[in-house]
Amino acid sequence: MSSVVLLESSSTSAAMRRNFWSGVWRVMKRKPSRMVGVVLILGFVFMGVFGPMFYPAQLPLDPDQITSPPSWQHWLGTDDQGRDVIALVVTGSRYVLLAALVTAVITVVLGTGIGLFSGFKRGRWDTVLMRLTDMKLTLPGLPLLLVLSTVWKFSSAIQMGLVLGLLGWGGVARAVRSQTLSLRERGFIEAARGLGLSTTHIVGKELLPSMAPYIAMNMLIAVTGGVYSQVGLFFLGVLPYESNNWGQMLNTAVFRSGALTVPQGLGFLIGPLLAILLLTLAIVLVVDAMDEIFNPRLREE
Repeated sequence: MSSVVLLESSSTSAAMRRNFWSGVWRVMKRKPSRMVGVVLILGFVFMGVFGPMFYPAQLPLDPDQITSPPSWQHWLGTDDQGRDVIALVVTGSRYVLLAALVTAVITVVLGTGIGLFSGFKRGRWDTVLMRLTDMKLTLPGLPLLLVLSTVWKFSSAIQMGLVLGLLGWGGVARAVRSQTLSLRERGFIEAARGLGLSTTHIVGKELLPSMAPYIAMNMLIAVTGGVYSQVGLFFLGVLPYESNNWGQMLNTAVFRSGALTVPQGLGFLIGPLLAILLLTLAIVLVVDAMDEIFNPRLREE
């Protein structure tokens, strides 16, 4: 008898998975631009992981091609040292994308954990954790990063992501707490508490799966926030140039190559800006698809 039940349960789970993925495919086909977003994200992942392997550790310098305009040899021109702009964008993508990923993971893990626990337990735990969150939200992020940059070189993408993640979880914690307060009054949560299930089980097995789509979307949005934050810091010149990345390229293009006034340096400026624009566009398109995938009302429309 038990084997029959297990077989029925597994077949039901398999059918649910098939229905889910078929629904995902329908949603993606409804707007081809969403497939474009997925392809772009996969392209950036490939570029960050494997792209730098196609170039030497030290890109070759060409004194005869300093800040040259786009050409057949250099599609986006060269920088102020004669290095190819596309090569700089590709080799600089690993730092930017890894730091953004670490930022998103820390932001979502901390924010989700604190928000779930605070919203479910309520009482004194809720008060303490939310006061800590409010204190975190009042900390001025940019001035704090400026102070940290005087003692921390941020040469590692993981270091950069760690700091940005620790500074960015407050908003996610507040949003997840609000979602948790709404879900904890639902019938299935009341039933789980009535059965005497532990807090860990209810939060991990009941609440967390229900909020997974919302958390996944926050993860993608946090990636863009991590990109903007680090690129902005390097562009302002408050961090040392110990690693090639898109922010450093923008700073060099504007303040050393005169890309805003010299037409020859325009490609040097367009390269990193185009990469940031395409990454942002890809994430927006995928988030739009995820919203419809996990929102029954939008699927019915």
